[in-house]
This record gives sequence, C-alpha cells and structure tokens, in this order.
Amino acid sequence: MKREDVRNIAIIAHVDHGKTTLVDELLKQSGVFRANQEVAERIMDSNDIERERGITILSKNTAVFYKDVKINIVDTPGHADFGGEVERVLKMVNGVILVVDAFEGSMPQTKFVLKKALELDLPVIVCINKIDRPEARPAEVIDEVLELLMDLDASDEQLDCPFVFASAKGGYATLDLEKEARDMMPLFDTILDYIPAPEGNPDAPTQVLISTIDYNEYVGRIGVGKVDNGSVSVNQEVVIVNHHEPDKIKKVKISKLYEFDGLNKVPVTSATVGSIVAISGIADLHIGDTLCAPEAPNAIPFQKISEPTIAMQFNVNDSPLAGTEGKYITSRHLRDRLFRELNTDVSLRVEETENTDSFKVSGRGELHLSVLIENMRREGYEFSVSKAEVLYHYDEKGKRQEPIELAYVDVDDEYAGSVIQKLGERKGELLNMHTNNSGSTRLEFSIPSRGLIGYRGEFMTDTKGTGVLNTIFNGYESYKGDIQYRKQGSLIAFESGESITYGLFNAQERGTLFIGPGEKVYSGMVVGQNGKAEDIELNVCKTKKLTNTRSSSADEALKLTPPRILSLEQCLEFIDTDELLEITPKSLRIRKKILDPTQRKRAAMRKESI
Repeated sequence: MKREDVRNIAIIAHVDHGKTTLVDELLKQSGVFRANQEVAERIMDSNDIERERGITILSKNTAVFYKDVKINIVDTPGHADFGGEVERVLKMVNGVILVVDAFEGSMPQTKFVLKKALELDLPVIVCINKIDRPEARPAEVIDEVLELLMDLDASDEQLDCPFVFASAKGGYATLDLEKEARDMMPLFDTILDYIPAPEGNPDAPTQVLISTIDYNEYVGRIGVGKVDNGSVSVNQEVVIVNHHEPDKIKKVKISKLYEFDGLNKVPVTSATVGSIVAISGIADLHIGDTLCAPEAPNAIPFQKISEPTIAMQFNVNDSPLAGTEGKYITSRHLRDRLFRELNTDVSLRVEETENTDSFKVSGRGELHLSVLIENMRREGYEFSVSKAEVLYHYDEKGKRQEPIELAYVDVDDEYAGSVIQKLGERKGELLNMHTNNSGSTRLEFSIPSRGLIGYRGEFMTDTKGTGVLNTIFNGYESYKGDIQYRKQGSLIAFESGESITYGLFNAQERGTLFIGPGEKVYSGMVVGQNGKAEDIELNVCKTKKLTNTRSSSADEALKLTPPRILSLEQCLEFIDTDELLEITPKSLRIRKKILDPTQRKRAAMRKESI
C-alpha cells in the first residue's frame, strides 16, 4: 500500500548553503505560523550554540501540510563533524532535497551527503539556492552537480532529477530562471510530484526503525522513527531487536506516541505505515533498534555509524583554583554527564581509564568535541581536557594506519603560496589546484587528520580571514611521519597570586600575553606565547620595590599591550601535548600537565633520553 497523503523528505547540503533557512520558508508558507506572528531566523536551530555559530548540530523533525498532503521534513547538519546525524536520518525518508549554493557550487560535504543518499537509492531534488546573490552562477552549478552525480555512479533515474532554483532568504522558488518567482509553491509541487509516497503493509506485524534519539529530563529517552510496516499504538506490547545485535530481544510497552505538526509534537493514539513518530516511555532504546510485534521480531537493517577519528582526555580539574568557579566538579559528576551525552550522540565514544578521574572521549572532529565542552561549561561543569589526538588503526602486519582527510581550500591568489607551504609542513599533499577569473584559487589536499589539528586559527590569520577551509574524512593510510604542531613556546607563571601591571609589563617583552592585570594565576599556568621555540618561566605577580628616592620618570604609568583573549576553539588549537585546558563556567586557563617546574624538567629530560 502507498500512503499518498504523506511524503517524507530530508534536506541535505554542505555547511552554510541555506538548509535551515529553506525549512523556515517552507514552514512560513505552509501556514504553520499566524500571519502576524514574529518568527526568529533559523527557527529550527533551537540550541543556543546552533544559533550563535549559525550551524545545525542536531537533525530536527518538522511537518507541514500542502494540498492535503503531510510533508515530514528532516533538517540535517551540514558540517562533516556531525555526519553521523545525516547517515542515520536518511533511513526515515523516501527522498532528499540537495541544497547547493548558486555561487559556491558543489563542496566536499555536498559529495558526502549525496553519496549517502544515493547508496540508499533515494530520489534527489536539487535545489540551487541563493540565486539572488550578485555572483550567482546557477548554470555552471547545474553542470557541477551532474558531474558529481556521475562520479558517484548515480542511476539513470537519479541523474534525471529535477532542478529547482530558489532564494530561501527571499522566500521564492522557480523551475525556470527566465520566469519571475513569487513563492515556494514550485518546490512544494516538485516534492509531491517527484518524491514517492511511503510504502508498506498496514496489515503486517509492527516494524518501526528508530533513527534518532531525543532526550528530555522529564520523560527520558524519546525514539524517533518511521513506521515501516503495520501500525503502532499507545499501550501496545512490542519487542526491541537490533540488526547488529542478533541476541538483543527485550519486551517493552509503548506509553506515549507523538506525530510532528509544524514545530510541535502532537500526542496520537495510533499511527500507520509511512508516519514518522516519536515514542517515549522506553528507557533502553537506542538508534538502530527496531520495535516489532512480539510474534514477528524481524530487525530492519541499519548501517553502522562511522567511527570517531580523534580523542581527548576529559579530567577532573586538579589545579590550585579547582572548585572555585564550577558547580559540578567531581569525577562522578563528570562521568554521569559524559555517559548521558551518549543518549543522544551516536558518533561519540566515552571510555573509562585506569585513572578514575580521567575519561577518554572520542568524536568525529575538533568541532564535535568543542560543542560538547561548551555545552558542559554552560551547564556549570568544571574540568580539564588534553590536546586532541587522532585514533590510529593497525593493519594485519601491525603497521600503523592514520585517518586521512581531503581538504578543500578556497583562498585569494596572493595567499595560496602560504597555505601550500603550511599544509606541506603538516604532511599535506597537493592533489589539485584550480584558479578562476575572480582572483581566487581552489586547492585540494590529502592530509592526515592530525595535520589539521590546531591549524584553522593559523589559516584564518594567514588568509586575513578571507579563506574557506572544508574537510571530509577519506579513509585510513600508512602513518605519514611526525608533525611539529607549534613553533612557539609558552610563557609560564612560576608564582601563584594575582597578576600585577609591573610584572606583566616586564613579561610582555618576551611574547604575547593571554591575561591582563588583576587575574588569578598559579605556578605552571600558561600566561602567554613566547616568540621563540622554548618555554620561559616568569613572574607576573612581581611588584615594584619601593625606594626612598624619586626620579622624574618614576611615577610614569606603565603601558600594557592589550592581552590576546583566546576563545575555546583557539585554546584547544593552542595547547601542546604537555599541556591541559582548564575549563570552568567563568574561565579558560591553559596550564602545564605537571605544574611543579622541577618535576616538569625531570619529565622532559626523561623524554629526551628515551
């Protein structure tokens, strides 16, 4: 049976190509909001960090009605670090809208998300967005997308996909660039015409594949998935089975059932084939589980989520200032919070170590882990983290394999040489170089993941903030050799106390300071960056000795250069392998792992002798 009154679609794209803004317009023009209702931009990005950074981190479900057809829409993240979100939600839908920027064209993540959709044999509608940009080149972008489809071995039906031209910001779409566009109706009509209605047997035993997990403090885990066969209702007895865990069979009862309507979850008593539903009341529900009728426990196949590529140590804060600013500071607090994150983040791994105060947290990239750190910090947690390190694999012969990324760099011609040199030093291999008429160059590199750790800040400095760097995971290759992360050393405080203008004035001659006067410091804390390669210890708490003589210049004010205040990402990029980043709700402090200078020197000597 086909359910002609339902369509299930996902919106996929490279980061910042306009997916969430497009969903906003579809919601507005389908009548979800009142005519006079004030609506925030990017309404689907509900998380504070999503709004601040302008990126989507978690996939979101919504639904609109058009011509008596319910269109379930899933807005997915575009950033490579959150690719795990995209992989799993595609199992819920019957087709995708691929959004491509009319100027930037096909980008690395466009290839990644499109490849996932084609592997599942999903029909694709291509939406060329931002056609109102002055430098838009929709005709060339069509050719780029068709080339990409051919590169990914798309079938003839997939190659024959419809192209819709839109301005999500302007609120209009058209099938013909020559014709004036007024609204989004051409896109709605294309969805109804081209995306197939969900199919299934309403009389068969129940089968619901859980593709997303939401978490709510009041109701616990909420599983979101599509009803593939049969129907599902409140108080129904079902069993949980999993394609990758054949031994898993657990009887449970569905206590609450919801469907999506606009931005809300609406309670329903039952749902049938093709409906996307949210189910609560089942504590032990995981992504990839299938809810089945007890008499037919048949799991639906579900692809394994890509493995993490980098890891950090999350430690209980043991600095001299520990416990003065945070609300949650113990190892129990830290452990509970990290394991709770696993409820909703499938790409994350948390492992306990021999040290009860330290946990190994693995993720898909620096951004993935920095978002977790920022969320914990805002919730009142105090802890420290180590420098990100890549996760190695070993082949049958025991040789070390490391994750490799494809890096696509768009820079003005004048900065191309600097970027090639810097990425070359980080074991990057230039694969392709293309210069266009507008004075910009696109460079394509194959580079170890660890070569990109700590590079983005340097890249923005080298390109005066104009460069664009995109990366995508490209498998494992043999270890490429050692990389020197940082050429400058640290300026380290050797006395605890409060920073004084006089001490900082003398210290600033040695490099760039990270702190101003009146800040708490402790022995072993990094207070700045040295201009040279070695670490220097200095006293920023030093006061000027008083004398009984006065000179004409004695009372002149000391002028300090404003300190360089580092953001969380900049701190994570800056720290070296022998340093930690102390994170509290109020402060970010870089420190040495070994605070005592004598012990630190001994450890360095032992390391050199090995």
